[in-house]
Amino acid sequence: MSQTKSKKRVADHGEVFTNEREVNAMLDLVKQETERIDSRFLEPACGDGNFLVEILRRKLDVVSKRYKKNQLDYERYAVIAVSSIYGIDLLEDNVEECRNRLFYIFQEQYQKLYKDQIKTDCLQSVKFILRKNIIQGDALTLNKVDSEEPIVFAEWSAVNGSMLKRRDYTMANLLQAEAAKIPGGLFDSVYESDPAFLPKAVADYPLTHFLKLQEQDA
Repeated sequence: MSQTKSKKRVADHGEVFTNEREVNAMLDLVKQETERIDSRFLEPACGDGNFLVEILRRKLDVVSKRYKKNQLDYERYAVIAVSSIYGIDLLEDNVEECRNRLFYIFQEQYQKLYKDQIKTDCLQSVKFILRKNIIQGDALTLNKVDSEEPIVFAEWSAVNGSMLKRRDYTMANLLQAEAAKIPGGLFDSVYESDPAFLPKAVADYPLTHFLKLQEQDA
């Protein structure tokens, strides 16, 4: 696979993609985390998703091995796996391609396992999460491209089995909390540090069934 799309993109944006061999070698350094279903990953210059695609593939392999005998359990944990993956890129086409690649990997395994029993609501929930988690923005300014509007990420937390809790945070606030050495990193739900550094949600949503997430923007 080519590591560049064009000389102009390299010159304008320094865009060079990482080869699959290097991606896997780097992820193997944190292999245990890549195979933990709910372990969160953020790629601040995700391109079209080489790292995120491999992370999702590894997570879904674990979900399949553990839960494929029960379709609802598989769907629940596969959606949680998708919800743990975050990316930012400057270029709109990269963002769209990254979302599409991640969705295709989910859809391909889902259809392979359950064929004509797949649920449209499950696919729609995955698409919805990817729209919230893979964002066009500038990880240096912490804003959306050519805008003063901040990058906002959704935190997805599993509650009571099939329900998900969504809270939205600005990336700037999350990084401030991380700099304060709050345990657990990105979106940690249990804070034991100075409350002045606690991330403050900019939006808080009611508990929603994981197959009905798209209704949140209705």
